[in-house]
Amino acid sequence: MFYSEYDSPLAPLTLISDGKSICGLWIEGQRFRDGVDVEELVHDENAGGIPEMRDWLDDYFAEKNPSVTGVPLAPRGSAFRCAVWKKLLEIPYGELTTYGAISSALKKEGMKASAIAVGGAVGHNPISIIIPCHRVIGANGNLTGYGGGMPRKVWLLEHEGVDMSRLFVPTHGTAL
Repeated sequence: MFYSEYDSPLAPLTLISDGKSICGLWIEGQRFRDGVDVEELVHDENAGGIPEMRDWLDDYFAEKNPSVTGVPLAPRGSAFRCAVWKKLLEIPYGELTTYGAISSALKKEGMKASAIAVGGAVGHNPISIIIPCHRVIGANGNLTGYGGGMPRKVWLLEHEGVDMSRLFVPTHGTAL
């Protein structure tokens, strides 16, 4: 496994590659870093997927709404989590969805998926920003949690031009 650092206007980011594809993008201080042994990471700016990821991030932070199709992604997780992360990739730039909407979409595909289970999968998204878990909110406009911290979720949504007037930050909870 390989890594590279990326200085973004949001926070320092760590890009993780399995040698072929991106399997992690972590925001400094992110709560969950599942499936990767940090002690075994080797620094490599050119490992598979890292140059494409850097280009994507350059475009994203320049507000160019880049397509994810040019970045090889290989998130690691259960079949259910991977199905949720695939749904996250369908959320357009600057738009929002809810945990319940993702749950309903997965149920239509024959999967058992409560909104709470979807929330757990969203919270363990290993490839932050490019797999846009920040675009998922509660049904009532609650911004809910974000593994990179609530101020960063707000920053990402504002960066994408989301109308924040109907949204609110929870005053208590485990994911602030």
